[in-house]
Amino acid sequence: THRVSDALFSDSEFFDPRDLVQVKYEMLRKVHKDSESVSHAAASFGFSRPAFYKILADFEREGVTGLLPRKRGPRGGHKLTEEVLEFIKGRCSVEQPMRVPALLREVEERFGIRVHRRSLERALRRCGKKTPRIPGQKNRERQ
Repeated sequence: THRVSDALFSDSEFFDPRDLVQVKYEMLRKVHKDSESVSHAAASFGFSRPAFYKILADFEREGVTGLLPRKRGPRGGHKLTEEVLEFIKGRCSVEQPMRVPALLREVEERFGIRVHRRSLERALRRCGKKTPRIPGQKNRERQ
């Protein structure tokens, strides 16, 4: 959580220091409309100067939507490009579907990339393919 020490948030019930979108918007407004320094505004709203400029860039690019919190980390499988996915789909549509380890080896040989087994299984599930199971092996999926 951010430590908001600005008077707006301590003197009014309307301003909620837990509402991150409102906090960010009011910080930007303080600098733009009230001509407060970036350093002072950022500190009083619980952000650093670099964070202020990132928030400003997000706001200028996307408007209020840019102030919404985002999930961190990678945004999807960066190794599983369309080309790789098409290859995988093609190999799985043959009469005798390949087992995942064999498919992983083929992807590595053809494209020179190593894909994690679970990434491949998720991609297969997304395109409607069931991952082949070895008879007698327990299901690893969570129910």
